[in-house]
Amino acid sequence: MALAQYYGTGRRKRSVARVYLRPGKGNIQINKKSLEDYFGDQAQHYLVRQPLDATNTLSHYDMYVTVTGGGITGQAGAIRHGVSRALLEVNAEEFRPLLKKAGFLTRDAREVERKKYGQPGARKRFQYSKR
Repeated sequence: MALAQYYGTGRRKRSVARVYLRPGKGNIQINKKSLEDYFGDQAQHYLVRQPLDATNTLSHYDMYVTVTGGGITGQAGAIRHGVSRALLEVNAEEFRPLLKKAGFLTRDAREVERKKYGQPGARKRFQYSKR
């Protein structure tokens, strides 16, 4: 008998997360490290667990994640997006309204604006001097 496994891909900024959910006791492993070892900040722990808390499935599944690119905030957001998509594979008709209402299924499309030539940043301008 094959072990049930559910997959979801999440993206945020430059980060891409591949999330695998398997029936288990709630262990979370990110890039072969525990959640606490990978993300030091409690805010990221909360962000990663949000979809499982919303659907009351935190202790029902073990989570295995491979995440690349971006920084810690982008990676945590990508994992949240991936977990939400994986939960849809588990039970779409029950979980979709909960996850949709919380806004976890929407890909945050905001990206960093590029720096323009002749300027110090994307929006910033050099100080104007009249004389």
